[in-house]
Amino acid sequence: MRRLIWYNSGPWKRTIVYKDPVPHNFPTPHLDFLKQTIDYKVPVHLYDAIAAFDGSVYLDRTTGEASAKCHEEAMNFLSLNLLNDIVTGKRDVQGAKAFYAQTAEQFTKYHITSPYTEGFLFPMQYNTADLGVTYFK
Repeated sequence: MRRLIWYNSGPWKRTIVYKDPVPHNFPTPHLDFLKQTIDYKVPVHLYDAIAAFDGSVYLDRTTGEASAKCHEEAMNFLSLNLLNDIVTGKRDVQGAKAFYAQTAEQFTKYHITSPYTEGFLFPMQYNTADLGVTYFK
């Protein structure tokens, strides 16, 4: 078994713990092994911006899901709250990256939390799947 999966755990649609972690250097070297997923519809024109923000944020247009993969739940909350900030225009990519780095450093080094690390700062979304357009039958 290479992973464990929980469904509907707390605010998460799905939580996966991977046996084989992935090295990740943003904002500081760590191992990504905890992937958590919610229903969240990101407009297609913002996919590149989300990818530029953090390579450990995953979007699935067909299922209408957004996931964050890091080493602890607080950082996954932070990633997805900042994804929402980018989608809603509250922050641009560079602003989101800078805020992430600052907040993660405060959390990691000094155990200072933020509302961004404690839960979602936006309403949960439902029925977010985009099944595409049928071209033939």
